Amino acid sequence: MNHEVFNTTLRQFLKQVGLTSQRQIEEAVSHALDHGEIKGNERLRAVMTLKIDQLELTHIIEDDIVLE
Repeated sequence: MNHEVFNTTLRQFLKQVGLTSQRQIEEAVSHALDHGEIKGNERLRAVMTLKIDQLELTHIIEDDIVLE
């Protein structure tokens, strides 16, 4: 295994996950605010699941996103 290639591609993957996830959440919150579905003072429970079938890996992260 080439550790440099592994670390580089892993970081690229995690960067993509972080950036696209943030964009999706921001858009969803904006849409919900615009349509009166939320007030803007909620705590939103978020769950992120990372799964790699070949490694039999499932990693779940849960936390609140606070709007106010």
